[in-house]
Amino acid sequence: MGLLDFIFPKYCVNCKRVGDYLCPNCFSYLSFDTKNICLICGKPSYNGLTHPKCRGKYRIDGAFTGVVFNPVSKKLIYQLKYKPYLKDLGDFMTDLLYESLIQNEEFVRVTRSRYVFVPIPLSDKRFKKRGYNQAEIIAVNLSKKFGFLVVNGLERIRETKSQVGLNKEERKENIAGAFRLKEQFKYHIKNKNVIIVDDVLTTGATLYEAGKIFKKGGVIQVFGVAFAREQ
Repeated sequence: MGLLDFIFPKYCVNCKRVGDYLCPNCFSYLSFDTKNICLICGKPSYNGLTHPKCRGKYRIDGAFTGVVFNPVSKKLIYQLKYKPYLKDLGDFMTDLLYESLIQNEEFVRVTRSRYVFVPIPLSDKRFKKRGYNQAEIIAVNLSKKFGFLVVNGLERIRETKSQVGLNKEERKENIAGAFRLKEQFKYHIKNKNVIIVDDVLTTGATLYEAGKIFKKGGVIQVFGVAFAREQ
């Protein structure tokens, strides 16, 4: 145990045992997500890609997630996003996501090409309250592992209410028109490939909306990546 760990000990986010953010017992409750879906129709997708019949000019090409959203992974996400704001939990969560991604044959195949990681942006209000963007932390950590650049190419142009508790259609309506490409990024994305990074994938409404913005901006391929998927 290092000096900082002695002064500021870590506690398991689930059972509160001293040692690490997840003790071995609680860690065993996590499982990699192997049930991919098509973000367009919401039905199972063998490889995480958008079904051929669901593809379109301005539609996202697929999505990959790390772990199943359950009580333990939910607590990890909650402690990263809300008080006491355990920012360095992002490092631990990225390691889990990375292990899942490199075991996904389709993701490995897709990323043989060069990509740019782009985190889903927070509103100014939420960013000021939290002091950081959890999706950006994950994106930066992934960039170190894959060697891809991170670009904050999206900006949120209107405040949206929380997606929690909304159904699929309500989520789409809530997030519609919430993003736009940053001016300084517009001229650098044509003919590029983008991976959008977020913390949780539920219906896929946020990734769908962001993907549409990039496709309209001239990006060749757009995929989404999230730490956990709510089933």
